[in-house]
Amino acid sequence: MTTTLARPDATADAPTESPPRDPVWVRPALGVLLAGTLVAYVWNLGASGWGNAFYAAAAQAGSQSWKAWFFGSSDASNFITVDKTPAALWVTGLSVRIFGLSSWSILVPQALIGVATVWVLYLTVRRWHGPAAGLLAGAVLATTPIATLMFRFNNPDALLMLLLVAGVYGMVRALERGSTWWLVFAASSVGFGFLTKMLQALLVVPAFALAYLLFAPTGWGRRLVQLLIAGAALVASAGWWVAVVELTPASWRPYVGGSQTNSILELTLGYNGLGRITGNETGSVGGGGGGGGGGNGGGWGQTGWSRLFDGQTGGQASWLLPAALIFLVAGLVWSTRKAAYVLWGGWLVVTAVVFSTMQGIFHDYYTVALAPAIGALVAMGTGTLWRRRRDLFALLTLAATVAVSAVWSYVLLSRATDFHPWLRIAVLLAGAAGAVVLLVGQRFGARLAQRAGIVAAAAALFALLAGPVAYSADTVATPHSGSIVTAGPAVAGSGFGGGRGGGFRNGGGFAPGGTTGGTTGGTTGGTTGGPGAVPGGGAMPGPGAMPGGGQRGGGGGMGGGGMGGLLNATTPSAELVALLRDNASQYTWVGAAVGSNSASGYQLATELPVMPIGGFNGSDPAPSLAQFQRYVADGKIHYFIGGAGVGGRSNGGSSISAEIAAWVAANYTAQTVGGITVYDLS
Repeated sequence: MTTTLARPDATADAPTESPPRDPVWVRPALGVLLAGTLVAYVWNLGASGWGNAFYAAAAQAGSQSWKAWFFGSSDASNFITVDKTPAALWVTGLSVRIFGLSSWSILVPQALIGVATVWVLYLTVRRWHGPAAGLLAGAVLATTPIATLMFRFNNPDALLMLLLVAGVYGMVRALERGSTWWLVFAASSVGFGFLTKMLQALLVVPAFALAYLLFAPTGWGRRLVQLLIAGAALVASAGWWVAVVELTPASWRPYVGGSQTNSILELTLGYNGLGRITGNETGSVGGGGGGGGGGNGGGWGQTGWSRLFDGQTGGQASWLLPAALIFLVAGLVWSTRKAAYVLWGGWLVVTAVVFSTMQGIFHDYYTVALAPAIGALVAMGTGTLWRRRRDLFALLTLAATVAVSAVWSYVLLSRATDFHPWLRIAVLLAGAAGAVVLLVGQRFGARLAQRAGIVAAAAALFALLAGPVAYSADTVATPHSGSIVTAGPAVAGSGFGGGRGGGFRNGGGFAPGGTTGGTTGGTTGGTTGGPGAVPGGGAMPGPGAMPGGGQRGGGGGMGGGGMGGLLNATTPSAELVALLRDNASQYTWVGAAVGSNSASGYQLATELPVMPIGGFNGSDPAPSLAQFQRYVADGKIHYFIGGAGVGGRSNGGSSISAEIAAWVAANYTAQTVGGITVYDLS
């Protein structure tokens, strides 16, 4: 007796058995996809240096101290943490501990995570929609420009994407049999996503819960009980680390960076939580002004439904976003696998709505969170409509989607006027040809229709993927470093912040609408006088001012130069490195500098702890002036390093770093070493 396995688009919403054996061509094709992805993601990777030095320094600290590794400290002496939960740092910290500190030990894990994400996405889509759809989904994700960048960069986003895609895989398995264990796996994946990038991980939860409530093959009572169990697993997997931090006495652990009260709960719900929605992010810089309505996102660009399509942001992940939205509607209408469309469509819609309307900090690279859902929806929708091509309306929808995608790709390519001008024309022609052949080819006999289908598929694939592939190739060829990065070529007229900020390439580079240059070597010379002076040059910015000129919330005026050292690490001279290393064993911190990025450059160069006063923005109230003076009196800090960081009160944050800088300038003698002003505190 033989058993017929349930196929995608059969009568039940979710198959109850494993998918049948793949055709012989699938494994070689998957091998090519994964190998090509790996090559693209590691190619010339060392050219990006430390990537995001803020996280690289924390990985270095974690490789030296298990305590720093667990808490996500910026320095091995455990003064302050990064302003995120530390799961991504656990990966890079272990890599640096095993392989030593280098660009490769920090960035290669991100590339491997990227390959793994493509593979898990393939497995997830293949399970209900077949191997061809799985391969297309993986290819779309792998070639999305911002995914190419983030899987070559050491921000937490890479690990977050892997965990969330794994969560969808768990949901697919849970929906097949009503499995509690797979549901718990999905919830736990999201929970560890929270430990990677906090509340952003929870954006997929509504889709997960809705899909299971609607489509689980079990009774309503059991569904509710299972979801409660999954909720408990989510809370446990996300909350255990939070509980440890909250229950550990403050004197036994580092200060929680990004908070004003040394509280991980404040960081979770405030600066990295609701503050991103409302714009009320105490201690943030460069944005502010949120909550004002009228589509104004302060210094982070205009909010609204066009945000993800505008300026530089559009070229990051929106190439196939119109297609994904069309396929979402089509799948909900025609597919018998509606659970998959609810899962991926819910992910996409909720994330897109939040990103479009958030008043707080928004960066272009956040849009990588859209890429897996776009890839899945495009692949599933293409398969669903192709199988229904005898239905004229389904065929028209498929052809129209190809045409719309080609036109949108043309628009995006046109924004970078000097970037391969011929390509936009080729994409437009291929899209038109693919749409026409799709419509006309089905009127011929079976053999000619099959050949026409192949031609249409080739033309459509070129129209859909040529633009993102070209942008991804440019991303691979361009080194990226700093705290704000974007994929693809620069788009003229984009300012700082979400959708308007070209970001920082080549270690600072050019931010369209802003200024040029990086923060290499820091500030030289300058006034070393009384209160309010910045050691290393110039006056400490007051409330509302940005280092290096301009007002907070000013938008395009803040380009390269790293906002006075806030966004890019310094590259100290060999002379300064030798000075900091001298008698290093006698000090807890060989130096102290305002702002984490300023400190990270010195820490990575010396591989010794450097205190980041005020955390990432220089606006955290840590240490207090009295505490800093006590550290100095106890001989724990050797040098104060001037020339960078944010010192004034930032969006309601602390001004203690300015007070510390003024106290140092008033009581110690400045010297210039390698172009940097330093103060010997010993």
